[in-house]
Amino acid sequence: MNLFAERPSALARTLRVLGVLHGSLLIAGEMIRSSGQGRPLAFVLDDVWIGGFVLIAALAFRPDRLARRAAFAAAWAANAGALYGSFFGKLLAEEGASFHSNIPDALLTALIGLAFATSIFGMVATIAMKPRR
Repeated sequence: MNLFAERPSALARTLRVLGVLHGSLLIAGEMIRSSGQGRPLAFVLDDVWIGGFVLIAALAFRPDRLARRAAFAAAWAANAGALYGSFFGKLLAEEGASFHSNIPDALLTALIGLAFATSIFGMVATIAMKPRR
């Protein structure tokens, strides 16, 4: 163990933990939501893909290097982009719209909104972190 190795900042550690939680919960939530609903595989795998991207980027971000930070910020951005349509599509859905979900509509919308806000926060915080020397 190198005692003089760079320790990640508190923000970097927090973002890594948030990324692991976010990615894992996004994948698990999609599996719960879609189980037995007959949803098209593409609509299930997109959340697995973007959740996995954040999860892998968070785990790879241990040494804070420019390429890893860029990948982590890109993973958060991809999540924000994918969750944008899902959140606003549910928030502004026409009355009587069916979400094909095992999760009640209002709760699902709130959870997706929280994931959307978290991904925006993660992206901005990762980009705004002071560079390591």
